[in-house]
Amino acid sequence: MSSASPTPVTPPARRLPLAGVLRLGRPSDIWFKPALSVVAAIAPPALTLLVLGRLDLVMYAMAGSLCALYAHNRPYAARAGVLGWVVLGMLGGLAVALVAASLTGSAVVLVTVGALLAAAQKVLCDATRVGPPGNVVLTFVSSASLFAPQTLGQVPGHLALAAGTGTWAWLVCMAPALLRPHGPERRATAAALKAAAGYAGTGGTGEGHARYRAAGYAAVQAAWQSLLSTNAPSRTRRALERLVVRAEVALAAPAEADAGRLRAWAGSLRGTGPVPEAGLPDAGADELLGVAAARPLWTRLGPLTPLAVRTALGCALAGYASLALGIGRPYWALVTAASLYQANIALTWGRAVQRVVGNVVGVLVFLAVVPLAHLGPVALVLCCLAFSFGAEVLISRNYWLGSVCVTPMALLITEFAGYQEPRTLMTERVVDTVVGALVGFAAAVAVTNRRASDRVEHALTAADRAREHAARLLAEPDPGTTALGSARRGLAVALADLRATADAAAGEWWQGALPQERVVLAEQSGHRTLAATARRQGLLPDRDPATETEDARP
Repeated sequence: MSSASPTPVTPPARRLPLAGVLRLGRPSDIWFKPALSVVAAIAPPALTLLVLGRLDLVMYAMAGSLCALYAHNRPYAARAGVLGWVVLGMLGGLAVALVAASLTGSAVVLVTVGALLAAAQKVLCDATRVGPPGNVVLTFVSSASLFAPQTLGQVPGHLALAAGTGTWAWLVCMAPALLRPHGPERRATAAALKAAAGYAGTGGTGEGHARYRAAGYAAVQAAWQSLLSTNAPSRTRRALERLVVRAEVALAAPAEADAGRLRAWAGSLRGTGPVPEAGLPDAGADELLGVAAARPLWTRLGPLTPLAVRTALGCALAGYASLALGIGRPYWALVTAASLYQANIALTWGRAVQRVVGNVVGVLVFLAVVPLAHLGPVALVLCCLAFSFGAEVLISRNYWLGSVCVTPMALLITEFAGYQEPRTLMTERVVDTVVGALVGFAAAVAVTNRRASDRVEHALTAADRAREHAARLLAEPDPGTTALGSARRGLAVALADLRATADAAAGEWWQGALPQERVVLAEQSGHRTLAATARRQGLLPDRDPATETEDARP
């Protein structure tokens, strides 16, 4: 265990941040993939229904087509399974919504069903790490379907249409495998190398080094998960594994890493050219193990209980408030509330601000384009396609910017069943957005997450145990390259989890004091041990044995 004093540090006063909430970031490296995929998934079914004169069915077709937004960061072998589950999850939520809509006309009952569905979708998406876009698209589909006129006899046909377009979306997302079968793994490895280069550029002590280090370990862990999500070994995968090891070593000893070389390796992974050989010096380093297997799903559901309660309560209350105000589409308020809930209160507040700003600006965009969309059915379909593309282009820069396109698209979808008075649509959308954001955030504040500090303690214990295990191996005369490499990687994962857990807990309210001093000391001793293990494996220049032993100590 760490020798640091266990005295907790009182958390700082909680603030609701405004600075930076609307700041634009860099676009995602693969922004064009979901953008092009969703257009390719929506266009053929929508244009076919246009020719058949059944634009009233576009909502059900889009339910399946929107599955094309998922799993673009997954290797194709894993993507096939993930997309299959996404399509099934979408169909399950849609089925519940359509059956409920056909059995009752009570808006209160329908809002309640929508809130429970939203909570289930949120927890399952977070537990399985399905995203982006996570639960929001699934909740949008199921919630909107709850308020679509429906009979039991129509349900099978509507589900069949959604299943057909979901299958088409699966094919669209899998098609790039024919041209670049290792593309996702190459991108994940390149991201790990770039992140490690950023940390190496600080020398481990420069400005922002802690932020660069946390991002580096998160990127390396994501790269391992990508590489190990398929059991099919290949020469390309082995070469990528060696590059991820190089990124890990750079994170362990940033002062001794060559940031330029790391960036050069990352750049060479673009396209389909050969993967550069990292040339690990120790022959035993060929025994690469990657990160530990993921925990069973049921063990990941328990910590998400407060999030589930927040989502169910917030969505239900937002829908009820919308009904009380006489709004005809309470699902807009429900979906707004569902979109807010993030890992902690601070992030939830930021998402609430982004949602309101993006939706208000999006309503103004809708006002500008509605004359064009009303020129005819073809114009309406083309406008929806343009906004679906624009949403994916912009949303990775900031959520509010993507909402500027999502909002008019959602408003236009309501017009496939018939044109509606624009000002009424706009007024209802703005009111529902504000109601959903206010009520949803109030529910997040009311439902406390006091277990956040307990999870920090558990993460500290796991990190201490991983460091002690690595230190014991270092003390042995011949620990074995495989055992030492596994211990090094296990410690790296434990430290990454500790930082993520501490950051999430720091943004929560109404909890006990956090042991921030112990977290910092555990990270410092853990990273010294990581450097010592990398050096012992021959991945770093040798140093005096006494210094190596000292580095492994807490």
